[in-house]
Amino acid sequence: MTSTETTDRPGEQRQHGPHGRAPEARTDGARPDAQQGVREEDQERAETAPEYVLPLVVRLERDAPPARTDALEAAARAVLVLLSDERATGAGAWAQVVRDWQDHRIRKVVRRARGAEWRRAAALPGITVTGREAEVRVFPPVPLDGWPKDLARLQVSGTELDDPQEPGEPAAGAPVLWINPGLEMTAGKAMAQVGHGAQLAWWELSAADRDAWRAAGFPLTVRTAEPAAWAALIDSGLPVVRDAGFTEIAPGETVVAEGGERYCPLPRLRQP
Repeated sequence: MTSTETTDRPGEQRQHGPHGRAPEARTDGARPDAQQGVREEDQERAETAPEYVLPLVVRLERDAPPARTDALEAAARAVLVLLSDERATGAGAWAQVVRDWQDHRIRKVVRRARGAEWRRAAALPGITVTGREAEVRVFPPVPLDGWPKDLARLQVSGTELDDPQEPGEPAAGAPVLWINPGLEMTAGKAMAQVGHGAQLAWWELSAADRDAWRAAGFPLTVRTAEPAAWAALIDSGLPVVRDAGFTEIAPGETVVAEGGERYCPLPRLRQP
């Protein structure tokens, strides 16, 4: 079975966690250590706390699978919708598990469901995000070894999707999640990766920019970068997902989040 679980390794340049901390680039995707300004008690809590994972389920009906890019874009928006949901912030019902998840590895697992499986998954607490045809349901983080029964039984393999037509140029003014053109990933793995990219972008934004992006419905585009442009993207100072290499692919850069002019205005590092 091919796992679509993925753990990101935030880039070392400017990626900031949900509490304003700058994560160190580590192959295990862990939170920053005490030498980088994190209190020792916070570091100890992160290392000893139970590990959580963010479940995403894509609806894959046998006769009507969504287009690959549509599913990727829906998955990225699903992560943002959960992060911004009132239940996931402040004193909300999901806030503690979201904090515990973000203070460790931001692991994501994408599973697939159809028919009765999808209906059972949809009955669990979560949020369904739709694209043009794609449906992706995101759930509050669960313990790594404590999945709800109706999610644990779902398959992680078989998320092979295609684009019947070329996706075309990215939408003007909206952010773009650029995928490394040198990688071969299943759709499930790629969905998790672009979810990481959206999350790193979210961490970079001010409260006002987050509100504006959310009010607009989190417009975004997922595209595969041109090979000639990829090197400049990863050196630009924009948020970069660096996968830990646990499944499917070797460790390295997978996605760059580029802000849009109207929404999600991510700054780049000043180049000399």
